[in-house]
Order: sequence, then C-alpha cells, then structure tokens
Amino acid sequence: MAWQGLAAEFLQVPAVTRAYTAACVLTTAAVQLELLSPFQLYFNPHLVFRKFQVWRLVTNFLFFGPLGFSFFFNILFVFRYCRMLEEGSFRGRTADFVFMFLFGGVLMTLLGFLGSLFFLGQALMAMLVYVWSRRSPRVRVSFFGLFTFQAPFLPWALMGFSLLLGNSILVDLLGIAVGHIYYFLEDVFPNQPGGKRLLLTPGFLGLQSSKAPAGSSLTITQQSQGGPGTAGELTAPF
Repeated sequence: MAWQGLAAEFLQVPAVTRAYTAACVLTTAAVQLELLSPFQLYFNPHLVFRKFQVWRLVTNFLFFGPLGFSFFFNILFVFRYCRMLEEGSFRGRTADFVFMFLFGGVLMTLLGFLGSLFFLGQALMAMLVYVWSRRSPRVRVSFFGLFTFQAPFLPWALMGFSLLLGNSILVDLLGIAVGHIYYFLEDVFPNQPGGKRLLLTPGFLGLQSSKAPAGSSLTITQQSQGGPGTAGELTAPF
C-alpha cells in the first residue's frame, strides 16, 4: 500500500525532524480547514504576557503561510536541512539538537520582538540552513539546477530568492544572524586560545547526549556523491 510505505518511510526520519515537520504540516492543514486562524498563532508579546497565550511562543514557528509555492518551498528546505543536520553533525546527540532549537527560538523571539516580526518559521529554516552550510564548507550545492556554488553561499542565495519573490529579507537576516551566533559559540570560539564551550546542553532535557569534541564537525562531506572524506554535490529541492 502506498500510504503504508509512505508512513514507514516517514518513521525512518530522525525524531526531531519528524516532529517539527509534522507539526508545521498539521498546523498549516488546520488553518486551511479553518480549524485555526493565523491570528491565533502569530507572536504577540501583549497576548503572551498579559493574556497568558503562551502557545504563541511556539506556534509562530509552525506556520509558513497558506498552501502554495512559498509553503512547499520552505517546508522542503526545513525537512531537508533539519534532517541532514540531525543525521550528520548531531547524530546520536538528540539533546544537543533540541537545545539548538531552543537557543535559536529564544534568541529569535527576543530579536523578533524588537523587529515586530510575527511569524519566525522562515527564520528558523534560515538558521538550520546556515549551520549546515558552515559545517559543510566543501559541499557544492546546485540551486534549481541553474547555479552551483559552495554550501556557505546557500543561505545568501535563499535570501536573494526571497527578495526576488517580493518578500522581506528581514526574517532571513534574523535566521542567518542567529545561526552565525550559534555556529560561532559552538564551533569557533571553543577552538580559540582561551576559548571554551559556552552552550552546554541542560540536563533537564532528559535526553541522551554524547557530545562530540568541539570543532570536530566543522567539515561535513556529502558521501553519497563522493567517497568518504571527499566533497560531494548536493541538489536543492527544485
């Protein structure tokens, strides 16, 4: 059965990627079916702290807009790069991966409040892409089959594509900025003279974490295209 095969394939996806992607799809479906309204989901500090609608701290990361090209574009990138991070540099480190989401979410919420941003899912997607790209500097990415470039240029290509679509690039810049802060604190600063790891996964997460040595994930290669230790080529979803 096609549905059974699809369900079995989806269950093979790592837990965090599966949970976040499913939450995004279900939230969008609920809006399409008019079970929910975007006005119930967006980030509003007044409603969060005065009316105690605390769910908005989470739901604003789950809605990418109505069904359409923008939604499918964003959800495919979220699924692809979230999964590659979880199966790559975060393999066996679920707690660390969840902590990266929490760190990014809190920082984006604070900065989003200053910038009057209401939905931050696209910023989280940009953060995931940025962290993956900086940890995969030798991978070559084919963007829509039109351009091929090194992975670290991918977040900027996505921002340029958003600009071409007439969207504000402020959300993309926010995600890139938060992604760079995480990358610097996790992968760069600990390897500097006198540096140390500042982002320590808290024990309350209650998940098993086997932390790799700092800096050990600076180069992630695409082995499905090249041999072990060689740079590969990755094709973007479209």
